[in-house]
Amino acid sequence: MRLAFMGTPDFAVVALRALVAAGHDVVCVYSQPPRPAGRGQKQKLSPVHEAAEQLGIAVRTPAKLRKGAPGWEAEWEAFRALDLDVAVVAAYGLILPQAVLDMPRRGCLNIHASLLPRWRGAAPIQAAILAGDAESGVTIMQMDAGLDTGAMLLRGAVPITNTTTAPQLHDALAELGAALVLRALAENPPPVPQPDEGVTYAAKLSRDDGRIDWARSTAEIDRQIRALNPWPGTFSHLGGDVLKIHAAYADVGHPDEGRGQPGTVLDDALLIATADGALRITRLQAPGRPAMAASAFLNGRKIIPGMQLA
Repeated sequence: MRLAFMGTPDFAVVALRALVAAGHDVVCVYSQPPRPAGRGQKQKLSPVHEAAEQLGIAVRTPAKLRKGAPGWEAEWEAFRALDLDVAVVAAYGLILPQAVLDMPRRGCLNIHASLLPRWRGAAPIQAAILAGDAESGVTIMQMDAGLDTGAMLLRGAVPITNTTTAPQLHDALAELGAALVLRALAENPPPVPQPDEGVTYAAKLSRDDGRIDWARSTAEIDRQIRALNPWPGTFSHLGGDVLKIHAAYADVGHPDEGRGQPGTVLDDALLIATADGALRITRLQAPGRPAMAASAFLNGRKIIPGMQLA
């Protein structure tokens, strides 16, 4: 099948490689423009852009595709000239106008990392863990001009356990999405409109979402740490330092559990009081240092009971 692929992050690379391996004729890849990155702020290609170059596929990186944006007429004409059967979209990051969505003969199919209509929007993987959902999944959607409102073609579910992290769920959903979009292209299932009930939205995340409020429940903080690492990351203040918290677990039944105001250090091994119990930090990062196990962190810094995280 003659298609274009539109995606930007690692999540989308899995589907791109699967489409090529399955023998589809991927004639062009669209991705976000290169961005400054690292200490030198050198222009860095997106993961999808890098993968496309490795596969020998032409790449286009328009900043915007909406009507009226600089260069929109040339971009629309270039997309139309590809003469596509279909476009596959996965975490692209640009809004596609309806006129562009209608150009391929079978329209544009989106690989969305949630069980629609739950968690429309920018951060569905993190939102599902934060909310304590028992499962997440992938929906292959026939795109329309709305925010993840198009008709559903295929869905597949993945369980979320009380230890599932965002990277683990991300990788599972990327693999599932690749498999489902291949099925959708082969089987051309009938579209099913999304129900009006059960719609939720996953807002774009910011660094402030990572600040830990120790006055919340143990379960909520545990989910926050698992959902928001590695990005935007979770953090707390100890004295004048900002500590990045990479991993922790609920220390159920510990004799010191619940003794102290939320945020209080309860022992010499980073057991921290919460609103209803305690969390033991197992991996963290001090300013200017690499992430390390709590045991290594404590070898170089004395933490005593009664100290306060905020």
